[in-house]
Amino acid sequence: MKKMFFVSALGLISFSAFSQDAVNKAMVDQLRKDKEKSDKGVSDPKASAKASFWMDRATTYSSIASQSSELDSSAAKTAFESYKKAAELDPKKAKDAQKFLTGEDPSLFNAFVRQGAEKYQNKNLAGALEMFQMAQQVNAKDTLASLYGGIAAQQIDKKEEAKTQFEKYAENGGKDPSVFYGLAQLYRAENNFDKAVATLNKGLERSPNNKDLKSEVVNILLASGKEDQAIAELTNLTKSDPTNVQNIVNLGILYDNMNTKLGTKIKEIQGKIGGGASKTADLTKKLEAEKGKIEIYDGEIKRISGLIKKAPKPDLKRQLADVTAKKKESTDAIVAIQGEIKAAEEASKGNDNAALEKELADLKAKKTTANNEAITAYKKVLEIDAANYDALYNLGVFYFNEAVELKREVDNMSMTDYQAKGKEVEGRVCGRFKKAKPYFEKAIQVKDEAEAKENLATVNNVLEQFAGKQVACTEE
Repeated sequence: MKKMFFVSALGLISFSAFSQDAVNKAMVDQLRKDKEKSDKGVSDPKASAKASFWMDRATTYSSIASQSSELDSSAAKTAFESYKKAAELDPKKAKDAQKFLTGEDPSLFNAFVRQGAEKYQNKNLAGALEMFQMAQQVNAKDTLASLYGGIAAQQIDKKEEAKTQFEKYAENGGKDPSVFYGLAQLYRAENNFDKAVATLNKGLERSPNNKDLKSEVVNILLASGKEDQAIAELTNLTKSDPTNVQNIVNLGILYDNMNTKLGTKIKEIQGKIGGGASKTADLTKKLEAEKGKIEIYDGEIKRISGLIKKAPKPDLKRQLADVTAKKKESTDAIVAIQGEIKAAEEASKGNDNAALEKELADLKAKKTTANNEAITAYKKVLEIDAANYDALYNLGVFYFNEAVELKREVDNMSMTDYQAKGKEVEGRVCGRFKKAKPYFEKAIQVKDEAEAKENLATVNNVLEQFAGKQVACTEE
């Protein structure tokens, strides 16, 4: 979050201590005397019954707030209450008092802002917030007090009040992009992503070319899981600013991540399509094996029983008991496997294979697009900046992962399949690892990162193994 803007914003108002020359000392002394006289008058029934007394008191305290806060750091509040009292006591004075209370005369508003800023600088953030809030009672349409009120509220972690203040700033026509950025961060922190994006877009209406706001729209769309929208926004950014390398890198990363997620989803769908039939086939093989055991056990039982009839030896009876027990184990296993087969068949009935096949085709098409867009983005970055570490490293990882996926295909082959096409696929695996190698090498030249070095070591090791097996690398 860009708190540095908010922290420093109050530095725009500078308050230098008055030099204690004779003129200023006399002014402070006079204000002190006026204050003491006014304070005594509050307890005087005759004086305090007159609207003119409260108007004078308001003027005195407004002057203290504007010129000598050391006499009363909250003098603006007293001035505000005094104007209100004068208006209550005398309708004739109400018009004069209302000029100050409504901001027509800005002196009271300025007094609140000044004393609020002074409290902020003295680390009295709660007091500062109160002053800025009261300044808004005087002039609800001004952006200054709402801006500073939001800053103070944010610093004391009053998030709801900070949002309220910054929203007022925006409603009143405030334009500073940092405020919209900060407000969006407050909404993002509570996972209110739609409001965060709306806030950023409102900021962009007032600062159309602000790169921070545009980039943060993308970040929040990603955080909220709206990758397609994030890609659309980032694509627009790359078109409006085609030499911004970081935007293009980020676009490549988005497509790269999408490619990976689609790959995972494709495997899930493939598992659903082939899972039922494959599982049933495996269970059927187990069932046939157990039935085969029964035939063997029956033969043994018949043979041993015949021997016992001829000579009932204890050892033969023990062998018969063992074989009978094993036959029972196989019989129980057959019943269990038959139950599993039935369950697998029932489960596979729930799959709409036609729909799954269509979904699989759509996912594969999207993956191909994401795959191509990621590579295109990374290569475009390298056209602009041949030493861009992120693009070099990510391209290396991209081809590395493709090699790993192909290697998994080889590992899952049956001996028959391997003899038919194993060597050809291994050549492609080798080719992918070989393609990744120069990107890792160049990335390490740019930045000596452990991750890239480890990946390069793995690639070199794999390529050595392929060379030892005399596998020819097929580069595509």
